[in-house]
Amino acid sequence: MPLTFPPAKRFKARLAPERTQRVLALALPAVGEQLLNMAVGLVDTFMVGHLGASAVAAVGLSNQAIMLATTFFSAVATGVTALVARHTGAREPAGANGILHQGYLVGALLGVITTTLALAFAGPIMTVLRAPADVVAPGASYLRIAATIFVSAAWLFIGNAALRGAGDTRSPMKIMLIVNLVNIIVAYLFIYGPGPFPKWGVAGSALGAAAGRGTGGLLVTALLWRGRAGLKLRLASLAPDPAQLRRIANIGLPAGAELLMMRLGMMAYVTTVAALGTQAYAAHQLALQGESLAFMPGFGFATAATTLVGQGLGAGDPQRARADGYLARRMAIILMVAMGVIFFVFAGPIIDIFIDDPEVVRLGIWPLRLVAFSQPALATMMVLSGGLRGAGDTRATLAITATGLWGVRLPLALLLTGPLGLIGAWIAMGVDLQVRGLGMWLRFRSGKWARIRV
Repeated sequence: MPLTFPPAKRFKARLAPERTQRVLALALPAVGEQLLNMAVGLVDTFMVGHLGASAVAAVGLSNQAIMLATTFFSAVATGVTALVARHTGAREPAGANGILHQGYLVGALLGVITTTLALAFAGPIMTVLRAPADVVAPGASYLRIAATIFVSAAWLFIGNAALRGAGDTRSPMKIMLIVNLVNIIVAYLFIYGPGPFPKWGVAGSALGAAAGRGTGGLLVTALLWRGRAGLKLRLASLAPDPAQLRRIANIGLPAGAELLMMRLGMMAYVTTVAALGTQAYAAHQLALQGESLAFMPGFGFATAATTLVGQGLGAGDPQRARADGYLARRMAIILMVAMGVIFFVFAGPIIDIFIDDPEVVRLGIWPLRLVAFSQPALATMMVLSGGLRGAGDTRATLAITATGLWGVRLPLALLLTGPLGLIGAWIAMGVDLQVRGLGMWLRFRSGKWARIRV
């Protein structure tokens, strides 16, 4: 049965200033963190955009492979956030710290495995992604360099996730600020080669991203070692705990399967676009970078929903958890609709920021305008899926994501790119977002997530 409020309680839940302040206190730093996280890719794309369409395509395609690797880190991070939030809400710091240590152990193992695979198979991976001939070599070079710090990147994901679950979204934002500063400085020096520095182009961009994320992983580890938000890393506690590992796996494995399915689906989707040619793919990549600006409020309020739903359930108050999830969704919709208006009106200038190729700019305008109409659905999908993950309901989000991406987006993209080119691919994306937004709303409305044991 769906969770319900009596009318008076529902009205109070909507208007209580302290509830709004609590959501904003978590969401706004998380928005800043996401802005800074996206800025790594935006800066890289901006810098290499002046090297030409093949450089943009190389960075974009190699980042598809990197996102596939980080899927495994994100799966662990999802379990860590949900469980740390539960223990924090229940006032159980020992349980929260136990989850943190197990997450770090799994992250180190996954980092070693993904680094090894990326170094060994960078070239074949680019070929599988159907990279054009002039993109394979620079793309493989980017991937190899970026892969060298995957252990530290895993700790960046997992450490920040634990802090967010404990209710600290400010520290991850500050860490990502430093990640960006390192990335900008190193990338600039090694892309363009001023003074004594070598001019490495795309490889220099990869070095900047690796230096930034590597530094971030070390910083969050040092912060947790000193102790933050009730969390404290200790060497003596870094030993496998099968019971805690199973709890992380119960949430993380479905989340990982969802993310893996999403990444594989996105890679299949990207190959459909890449087959349209280098300029079309460059336009697609730049439109995605523009659209990524809308993910900032979506990610921030999804983070708030994950933390508050988890903490509400940990405190034994599912009605509070539900009200916080819906409030986060409403606030995200307002901001993301405003972003959609900006996309529609200023699509051309946004694309033009990144590249000097008029044909690439022309191809990217209408895709960015089309996605403006999907912002309410995208906000609903992101925020309510965050709430469901905070409750540990990752099997439902897996099913909804699989339906939208594999059942809607990919078939439609294959059907529409022939007659409509890049615009057809983006129409398929928009329909997928509508389907997933509806699915997440129906699942959250059902209230079944409140009865899941983690």
